Amino acid sequence: QALAREVDEETGLEIEIIGLAGWREVLPATGGAGHYLIMSFAARWVAREPVLNDELDDYRWIAPNELASLGDLRLTGGLEEVIESAARLIGP
Repeated sequence: QALAREVDEETGLEIEIIGLAGWREVLPATGGAGHYLIMSFAARWVAREPVLNDELDDYRWIAPNELASLGDLRLTGGLEEVIESAARLIGP
């Protein structure tokens, strides 16, 4: 429930959480830096369109099989694998 609520607050989207699609541990490069986990979840869009805010000025829906259409836009390391995992969880 907390994840769905956070997505609603940040994007305006109503989603259905399907499951954990992947996670990544980030270790500090230097002493004193934060050590954290990035947990990515598969979700299904239920209702509403994204609401742009001061952190977001544009959005675009892209199917997992269209990632190559991003051209020179680089994805965060490991994100492509998480997207593939989420697509498998959600199914056709």
